Amino acid sequence: MSDPVLVVCPACTTTNRVPRERLAAGGTCGRCGGALFDGHPVTLDARNFDAHLARSGIPLLVDFWASWCGPCRQMAPAFEAAAAQLEPHVRLGKIDTEAEQGIAARFAIRSIPTMILFAGGKERARQSGAMPASAIVNWTRQALTG
Repeated sequence: MSDPVLVVCPACTTTNRVPRERLAAGGTCGRCGGALFDGHPVTLDARNFDAHLARSGIPLLVDFWASWCGPCRQMAPAFEAAAAQLEPHVRLGKIDTEAEQGIAARFAIRSIPTMILFAGGKERARQSGAMPASAIVNWTRQALTG
């Protein structure tokens, strides 16, 4: 059996150990029983962002967006579709920059939509501008292998 991967529950932020070979099976949280992966981005905020960033053993792809932003609204379905393709090997999350201005400032978000890919708690890649689902998936996979 391989080393377990730490996966943060999207519902209660409990850190779960999942055997690497069983990641694709999804699994449920040992604390709340919720699904660890459901093919949808997680809504991130000040309450749960740092848990997903620092305690997870899988990369985190964050879409920084705002409700008033036309390109952000245009990209939302593509980001949703990308989640279904990238999970369980990448956790996708969305941060509303209007509601979470402190997090947006922390990462110097100057334009939206902006995606940041984190691995091991550190920024690995950044991309601004709306993208279709296939481009999001390809950009993420290239950034993780490069």
